[in-house]
This record gives sequence, C-alpha cells and structure tokens, in this order.
Amino acid sequence: MSLDSYVHLGRSGLVVSPFCLGAMNFGEDTGTGCSVEESERILQTYLDRGGNFIDTANFYTNTHSEKIVGDFFAARPGLRDRVVLATKFFVNVHPGDPNGGGASRKAILHQLDDSLRRLGTDYLDLYYLHNFDARTPVEETLRTLDDLVSAGKIRYVGFSDTPAWFTAKAATVAQFRGWAPVVGLQMEYSLLERTIEGELLPLAQDAGMAMLPWSPLKSGFLSGKYTRDGAAPGTRRGAAFGVGPTEAQFRVIDVVVGIGKELGVSPAAVALAWVRSRPGITSTLIGPRRVEHLTENLAALDLRLSVEQAAALDEVSAPRLNFPAELNRDTAPMLRYAGATVNGREHGVYPPLLQDLTRY
Repeated sequence: MSLDSYVHLGRSGLVVSPFCLGAMNFGEDTGTGCSVEESERILQTYLDRGGNFIDTANFYTNTHSEKIVGDFFAARPGLRDRVVLATKFFVNVHPGDPNGGGASRKAILHQLDDSLRRLGTDYLDLYYLHNFDARTPVEETLRTLDDLVSAGKIRYVGFSDTPAWFTAKAATVAQFRGWAPVVGLQMEYSLLERTIEGELLPLAQDAGMAMLPWSPLKSGFLSGKYTRDGAAPGTRRGAAFGVGPTEAQFRVIDVVVGIGKELGVSPAAVALAWVRSRPGITSTLIGPRRVEHLTENLAALDLRLSVEQAAALDEVSAPRLNFPAELNRDTAPMLRYAGATVNGREHGVYPPLLQDLTRY
C-alpha cells in the first residue's frame, strides 16, 4: 500500500490518502515544533510519496503552521489545487475579543478569512469545527457552514473533538434542513485511547462519516522512545509536565515493542498499522517533526499484523467504555436470540428472562 492508495472521505466524493499529514508541529513558535525548513522538507517528502491530504488549524504554533503551509504552496504554482487542504476553527487567537473564537456566525466568518489569508488560498477543501461550543445553537453553526459551502469558500464540513450526542444532533439537523452534511470526524484514537469505540466510532460508521484519528501514537508514548528501563522525557502534552506512561500504559507499550521486534519494524509502525486496520477508520493523522519521523511512520503502510498479533494488541488495550456500551454488547445477543445459534455463534438465555417467563 502507498499514500496514493486513496480512500473516500466518508459518504462523499472526496478522496484522500490513508495517512493525513498533520501540520501541528510546523513552526518553532511554541517551543515544541520544527523549523520552517524542516517543515517544508516534510511536506515535500509526503507529497513525493503520493500523499494528498494536509491538516492544520488556526492556532497551531501561534498561527505559524497555516502560514508555513500557505507559503509552501505559494512557491509552487498549481500544486495547491492538487491537494486536500483542511484546517479548523474554534480557538480564539485574539485575546480580549469575546467574538474571536467559538462557533458563532461572526466568529466563523472572521476565523475563516484569517485562515484563508495565512494559507494563501481562496477556499478550503475541509473545514472542521474544532471543539464543542455549548453557547452557540448548532443551527447557527451549520447554517453558516452551509452558506460557506454555497459560496465556494469551503468544500466540505467536519467536526473534531465533539461529543457523540452533539455530533449526532448536528448530522440530523443538517440532513433535515438540507444543509451541507458533516462528512468527517477527527477524534483521538490509539491503542492507549480507545473510548471512541463506545459511541463516536459507531456513530460515524452508521452515518457514513469518515473517522480520522489524531494522536495515534498517544503523544509519542507509542513511538518507541518510552521504555521501562529509560522512559524518554517529553511529549507534546504529557512531558510538558514531566509525566510519562503509567503502568497500565506500559503493559500496552510492552506488547507493541515486542511485536515490533518480531516484525523488524518500529513500535510506531506497529501502533499505526493497528489503528489503520480498525473498522471504520478512514485516514490517520500523523504529525512528524522530522523527515525521519515521517519515513518511519509511513512504514506502517506496508505492515500487516497477523491475526494473533492484532488479537494480542486488542486484548491488552481493551477499553472500559461508558454505560451502556458494555451492557449492550454483553446482553443484547442473549436477549434477542434467546439460545439460538446465529452467524455461527451460540447465544445463551439471560437467566432473569427465563425466571420471568415461568410466571406465564
């Protein structure tokens, strides 16, 4: 498989690479990213390998990320239209201005104009709501985004980091009103963060939305630099506070490292291959800070985990999901089929049901 083995973005006609290049680390303005020169080398390497999907946000590296991406394409006429360019709105980059962020009509319009200026383009292929705005009616947000689609300033609408109930409500409202649909969800997902399997991932599968995992290496915990005999300091989030993996996380890391040794690949490749192979996953975001990181991550495209290896990873990382996910999973087949064999599996009878039936 390669980056030009494109996939459809959910129930839309847009096609994207199986790995999306995240530009969160482009720029050194926050002290954790990479230089402009290294950012451009990463971009060029990704494109040379056949990639076409680039993701950023209005506040990454204090807005410098968008500017780096925009300058890169400005210096290469005609290339911008050959890629799928995504950014996000919500975070207020104008301190003191209460309308500078969020999901209101005023905030969206100003944030979009600022992003377009920094990116040096007159349209976005995918525009994400970056967080849940409890104060703005979802109808206001969706109508504004639909107007922007009609005006040609954005092509598709996505949500990121929004609750399942809100996301489902938004999708329903958009469908009912005939507005631009939510075609993709960007959510955290990795071997160390699987709780979207409770509601968000099933929602995406049922509604035909693309699921685009971010932080598939859990802020570097699954990259291979954390080991029991010498955990590396520092990740984008955890190490900023001197925090390393917990014992529970190390149990997962141990299995990832072991499989990597069996296959002769990096732990990062194993973790990414697992995410990419999961049901409902469309395109996985990777956020390299060096070209070597990108090359290492792309090795996951050619990696196929065995049934046994995938099962070992599934088991050691199994999440505890919110109610009623586990209740539905464990009891629904018994209650529905009541002792019958369906799809090759025997389903027992829930004991309280038997007791209740004996009354009649």
